[in-house]
Amino acid sequence: MEISRRAQTVQASPIRKFKPYADAAIKAGVKIYHLNIGDPDIPTPKPILDAVRSFNDPILGYGPAQGFLELRQGIADYFGGYGIDLTAENVIITNGGSEAILLAFATVADHGDEVLIPEPFYTNYNGYASLANIKVAPLTLKVEDGYRLPPAADFEARITPRTKAIVLCSPNNPTGTVYSPEELKRVVDLAVKHNLFLIGDEVYKEFVYDGLKHKSLLEYPEVRDRVIVVDSISKRFSCCGARIGAAITRNETVYAAMLRFAQARLCPASIEQKAAIAAYKMGIGYFEPVRQEYERRRDVLYDGLAAMPGVTVRKPQGAFYMSVRLPVKDAEKFVIFMLNDFRLDGATVMVAPEAGFYATPGKGLDEVRIAYVLKEEDIRKSLVILKAGLEAYKTIEK
Repeated sequence: MEISRRAQTVQASPIRKFKPYADAAIKAGVKIYHLNIGDPDIPTPKPILDAVRSFNDPILGYGPAQGFLELRQGIADYFGGYGIDLTAENVIITNGGSEAILLAFATVADHGDEVLIPEPFYTNYNGYASLANIKVAPLTLKVEDGYRLPPAADFEARITPRTKAIVLCSPNNPTGTVYSPEELKRVVDLAVKHNLFLIGDEVYKEFVYDGLKHKSLLEYPEVRDRVIVVDSISKRFSCCGARIGAAITRNETVYAAMLRFAQARLCPASIEQKAAIAAYKMGIGYFEPVRQEYERRRDVLYDGLAAMPGVTVRKPQGAFYMSVRLPVKDAEKFVIFMLNDFRLDGATVMVAPEAGFYATPGKGLDEVRIAYVLKEEDIRKSLVILKAGLEAYKTIEK
């Protein structure tokens, strides 16, 4: 017997596939500084944990397929705090932002259709596209340009009759780029001109630096009926394990279709939704000290990387990632070297090779994504280890 072609060709996670090497190093007593995954060390807020501890319903039963009304209203009110008008009927609660992306892909495109995505992009878009049986059409951006969006003509060169949507992630994972209102308007106009959906992955919207402000695709009235926004509590409230996200749309037909898909998986987790309700009751004021902490970490990491010989990096404006070009030929081999062979005072660093964040073969081979999700002291130690590791690797790379 043979498994499906989809199952044979789906991309392995470039973030998680190196875990066996990390597990072996940890078993050998090595301290690993995990800069490979966006799993913050900032404590989960106490009201969220208290909501989990206090759950005492006599039966842990099914909830609504679209999620609890109180949570959907809480998310709508949260966006309202940013001047974005939503109702609970615009929000479907999902099993993480991941499911929201999958629902969006499955709703806007059929087998063989395409979604246009600037690359590098969040690696799991590739996997979700495989599950939905659609294709990713990549538009390659450059670190030298700060991963800014290109002119409209570059987008149009990639649009075909099979293109159904453009996906934008801002603040961006993995680059940290925050798209300007002018860049977003350029894509909004293209969506109208070519009758495309817009899928906005905006899960890092609170984490914007240097005095900039995030602008949501939900703020453009001309695409009010064609925008789907992906949302999540994972990074917003340091709740990655809770797996509560949301798909947001004002298009009633799109909402109804996503809800039918959601009904097929029954419902999102009930206890975690109670925790999310408590999270949104904390208010927008919670985010400012967290944002400031990430901005400090960003500055420490950027300054350290920019001072390393042969490293190319641009200071990100948001999220908590940097896309970095290293002076190596193959970043995957370098990551394995760091986990298998390199130690500095009993410690090493783990980063994520960025080839898997591209859909174009051969791109990103010398790039990595680094997540500044550890405290400042650990980032400084990681920089020392990374610099020494690069020096050692130069002598063995062939």
